[in-house]
Amino acid sequence: MKTQVLTAEQAAEWVQDGAEIFLGGFIGSVVAESLARATAERFIATGHPKNLSVVFAAGQGNGTGKAANHFAHPGMLKRVIGGHWGLVPELQKMALANQIEAYNLPQGVISHLLRDSAAGKPGTLSHVGLGTFVDPRFEGGKINEVSREDIVSVMEIEGTEYLFYKKLNVDVAFLRGTTADENGNITMEDECLIVENLAAAQAVKNNGGKVIVQVKQLAKNGELDPHAVKIPGILVDAVVIAHGSKEHMQTFGESYNESYVGIGDRDEHQHVQRELDDKKVIARRAAMFLQKGAILNLGIGAPEVISNVAEEEGVLDQLVLTVEPGGIGGAPAGGLSFGASAFPEAIISQDQQFDFYDGGGLDQAFLGLAECDEAGNINVSRFGDSICGCGGFINITQNAKQVFFCGTFTAGEQNIEVIDGRLVIHKDGDRCKFIEQVQQITFSGKVALERNKPVFYITERAVFKLTEKGLTLIEIAPGVDLERDILAKMSFTPQFELPIPVMDERIFSECTMELELRAVE
Repeated sequence: MKTQVLTAEQAAEWVQDGAEIFLGGFIGSVVAESLARATAERFIATGHPKNLSVVFAAGQGNGTGKAANHFAHPGMLKRVIGGHWGLVPELQKMALANQIEAYNLPQGVISHLLRDSAAGKPGTLSHVGLGTFVDPRFEGGKINEVSREDIVSVMEIEGTEYLFYKKLNVDVAFLRGTTADENGNITMEDECLIVENLAAAQAVKNNGGKVIVQVKQLAKNGELDPHAVKIPGILVDAVVIAHGSKEHMQTFGESYNESYVGIGDRDEHQHVQRELDDKKVIARRAAMFLQKGAILNLGIGAPEVISNVAEEEGVLDQLVLTVEPGGIGGAPAGGLSFGASAFPEAIISQDQQFDFYDGGGLDQAFLGLAECDEAGNINVSRFGDSICGCGGFINITQNAKQVFFCGTFTAGEQNIEVIDGRLVIHKDGDRCKFIEQVQQITFSGKVALERNKPVFYITERAVFKLTEKGLTLIEIAPGVDLERDILAKMSFTPQFELPIPVMDERIFSECTMELELRAVE
């Protein structure tokens, strides 16, 4: 073979002290687990490679020891730049202890930085991040005190403000595919995503670095369809055959699901009707905003249930669901398989998906609601000593034509039922979500108002709308007491006018709502 075939342990020897490594993948999809493990094992045994800088666009890990978590050893890391930190708790601890420099940038920005760095550009110029914690007039994406370098700055072009993100100087890429031929051409027929593989390979190669790709199998030259090649062999320095099936799972939730690559019998994937709980109430109210023909993005948590409701109502085929790492159409998966889609119509690269998102291609976005203040700002990225990170949240919410934040009214253990068409709150969560000021601005209400963006906040007991006056209460659930169940559970008083309309009674019925979608405006 013209491209070297190495063991994972041999590939780990290629990583030099002080190198900047890009880790490809999304949660557990397209993650080069063998390479990450072997590199960590080498460090534990020898103390090398040390003082590494690690970059990843999406959150990678399973919340314990996989993917980026392998690098969480004192002395192994100098710096981490990541899009989502929620699945790397040990790296969070190192960042909070000021043991490493740590930055959180929007997922789409990092994927675009790879492409722009590959093209020899000084960085990425974008409107994404203005008014959020990534804006250098707030935090500049810095997670801790030792992260002193300013990697984001404000620029003005023809009277309009933008953020400029400095280029990446990546030396090594750990990527993944399915099959490699003798020249190192890589196909991805068993992978549920493409992510940013091509952009990362080009960025590293043009920086004089090494591109190493984990695959399942080898093929002879001429056996691969050139249209199927996602990473050309001219960009690949070495391939590594996966160290067992557990290190090449399709996602960290499933070894292999053929529906994620559009194979199999669609009729076998039967819908299971969800019980009428608080999340389904939220999803049903959100579904009433759905528009026929809309291109959507659904976040994790309560927003995931919207697709279940749309399927129950027989309107799912009137919508196009997308996921930020590149899936278009089909039914998005959840849990550790989030990012994949069952029977997608197309899978494009992550940087291309964010081109579409950042340019306003999404008609509607339904994202989580973790913490909200009276200005309509949302925080989903940092809570005390918990660093979740923004992921694609900023790209999506700043650029979708309409935005809906969906989540329970309080956080923590709660007991809420629907009884006889009314919402009954037996026990509320012990943490208030609606507070005077969010800890970190992941979504800016001020910027949304300046752009005339329709923004709604949907909970099981109340619906709010962002107006010039601030957060405005526009609906309450049947059975809910305004003072006891809403105002007393908020740290501020929202705007409202009496009488406040009651949410549609169909939402609280065990029967389907017979939902009919209106056309995209």
